[in-house]
Amino acid sequence: MPTFDSFCFVTAREFFSTPMSSSTTSTTPVGVYDSGFGGLTVLRELRRELPQLDYVYLGDSGRAPYGGRDVDTVLDFAEQCVERLFGEGCRVVVVACHTVSCVALRHLQQRYGSAERRVLGVTIPAAEAAVAATRGHIGFIGTSRTVASHTFRTEVRKLSASVQVSEIAAPLLAPLVEEGWEETDIARLAVARYVGQFAEIDTLVLGCTHYPLLERAFREVAPAGVQVLNPAPEVAARFAAWRARYPALAPEGAGRLRVLSSGDVTRFARHGARFLGEELPSVEHVGERRGRLALCPNETEPTGQIVRE
Repeated sequence: MPTFDSFCFVTAREFFSTPMSSSTTSTTPVGVYDSGFGGLTVLRELRRELPQLDYVYLGDSGRAPYGGRDVDTVLDFAEQCVERLFGEGCRVVVVACHTVSCVALRHLQQRYGSAERRVLGVTIPAAEAAVAATRGHIGFIGTSRTVASHTFRTEVRKLSASVQVSEIAAPLLAPLVEEGWEETDIARLAVARYVGQFAEIDTLVLGCTHYPLLERAFREVAPAGVQVLNPAPEVAARFAAWRARYPALAPEGAGRLRVLSSGDVTRFARHGARFLGEELPSVEHVGERRGRLALCPNETEPTGQIVRE
């Protein structure tokens, strides 16, 4: 009888060779990676900007949220997810997660980047959009780990030393969105509580990919004259410009989309539709096996007491 672990398959060579799924054709998809559902808001904008490309989205929802994780754990998870996407045939991976982009992007670029593979993030496009919009004082709201890195502030100062940046961590917001509570009074009260901690900002950057689902609440509670900025459209526009310079790394496909999740695939498909704005294709499960993420096509979540060999 097959063991729980035997339903997954992975070898070291496969991570950096051809795509491993029988459903994948011989194309070069763009990889999009997030800690969970949130990066689907970035994927939505990427597909609007470049609908002719093929995409593979990986949401590490089984290990989310990342915002309260220590740095080494974030790096470990990020390595596994980026390797998984390269193993699926991607030559460029867009790190849609602000936490990973702020904490681990440089590490991922140094470890995996080459003339044949690239890893891109969302922090610099967000900073550029904010500097272009601000009158001098930017508010930035994100997860605890994102804010603690101060990477967004650093990137803004590279662009304009005169712009002031205030950062607020909002650890409650992403879990509320994950539960589908973005239209509730609880969510609106939480947003108001966090936004109330800013003073005299003129631009408010949503520094977590979950927050676009709370954008209406942010706009309702933001003081008059404060522009609420969702970086996702700017990320997509910047990626389109980058892709025009490096078309071989993201060649045209047929607009196909595959979705991988390390969590419950049924739940991911149900909630993911809210983030993407449309129904997701059949979600494929991946699980950590021997320090890597492996495709587990026949796996269901076990119940009861589990004994691992």
